[in-house]
Amino acid sequence: MTAGASRSIAWLALTVAAALAGCASPRSAHDTDIVTAANGIAPASCPAGVAPASRCWTGGDGHGATVWLAVPPGWEGTLVVHAHGGPELGPPKPERAEQDLKRWSIWTRAGYAYAGSGFRQGGVAVVSAAEDTERVRRIFVARFGAPRRTVLHGQSWGAGVAAKAAERFDGGRPYDAVLLTSGVLGGGAASYDFRLDLRVVYEAVCANHPLPGEPGYPLWQGLPRGSALDRAELGRRVDTCTGVDRKPEARSDEQKRRLATLLGVVRIPERSLKGHLAWATWHFQDIAFERLGGRDAFGNEGVRYAGSADDVALNAAVARYRVDPSARADFDVDAGLAGRILVPVLTLHAIDDPTAFVELESTFHDIMVGGGSVDRLVQVYTADHEHSYLADAEYVAAMRELLDWVERGGKPTPASIAARCAGLDPAFDPGKGCRFLPGYRPAPLASRVPAR
Repeated sequence: MTAGASRSIAWLALTVAAALAGCASPRSAHDTDIVTAANGIAPASCPAGVAPASRCWTGGDGHGATVWLAVPPGWEGTLVVHAHGGPELGPPKPERAEQDLKRWSIWTRAGYAYAGSGFRQGGVAVVSAAEDTERVRRIFVARFGAPRRTVLHGQSWGAGVAAKAAERFDGGRPYDAVLLTSGVLGGGAASYDFRLDLRVVYEAVCANHPLPGEPGYPLWQGLPRGSALDRAELGRRVDTCTGVDRKPEARSDEQKRRLATLLGVVRIPERSLKGHLAWATWHFQDIAFERLGGRDAFGNEGVRYAGSADDVALNAAVARYRVDPSARADFDVDAGLAGRILVPVLTLHAIDDPTAFVELESTFHDIMVGGGSVDRLVQVYTADHEHSYLADAEYVAAMRELLDWVERGGKPTPASIAARCAGLDPAFDPGKGCRFLPGYRPAPLASRVPAR
């Protein structure tokens, strides 16, 4: 019997024994609420896409979040703890954690166990989500014992959550490495300044959010409390102004002009205009009222907007707001990053990401420099055009190179990750992955978003 086969059988035996016993109680998961939550996790049918013959469990984490755990057959002891994107608004949705296991089922098909939380609190609350992420890790440990390796994976907004968790819970090194994909990694309010730019430029161009007959409000609020506006109505207003839902030939000349102004000044792709405007509405409402007590974390004093047919007229028309320094500081306490991560970190980002600009990676690099962790950072880029999911082979290549870094100490390079992917491509969506660009370096965020 090979050493690898022996490890596989040993870890599988540990998993089965722990599941039958109901709960293991290692020192890292001794808290009563964690043990209680672990005991309450119930077996469940695995979502579609999870590795065949895997075993799954779901239940509450004891603090209001739903969690899902999955262990593939022949598990060799690596656990991936997942922090999901979003954020979701409103009360927690139990189905969210299941949806994420389904979306990220590649981890089970690559041989790794999975633990993910749906988060207990809706809204732009990073520290809360980081605590939920650490809690689901501890629940897994209480149920199955300590994994051989634990990798913290954050996707999109969840990349900021994962980075925050890695900074906050570094005592005892619960995580061996961190993988951040398509990350919103600008650190706090700086990640969202461009959405205030979108709101003020949109209103100057379209004048329908709010409509002239509606009560006015400062656009950094996103939307007043109690507003009846819904996403369908906002979508109709955007289409009325820009024709974005129509074929280009069906748009009026005025709609074409307005759309070109918005996209040229704010520098977002047409396909993400409605999404960003919705986030700049309801996410900003959540930040203003639920996080900051009605205070303003976003401003645009001194910003000069460029890219329209008449920049002088545009800059005279846009609303101007002054940041409340205490509000921005408080928001950055929750969502900002210190760049102090004590384990290897690998980021993966599509250069044409329509949601989280690739230039955010440049800011994250600077954050890691400031925190003294840049020597533990590798950043890789792909020629993909998506945000929510890239390609199985790309994710598995990144993960395996990251784990090799942990195990063997050799820091991977963008070229080595690309080569690893090429060898994996036949096994993971053949012909669809491996679009790495080893020589790519993103421009500074200020090249796309006017600096404050």
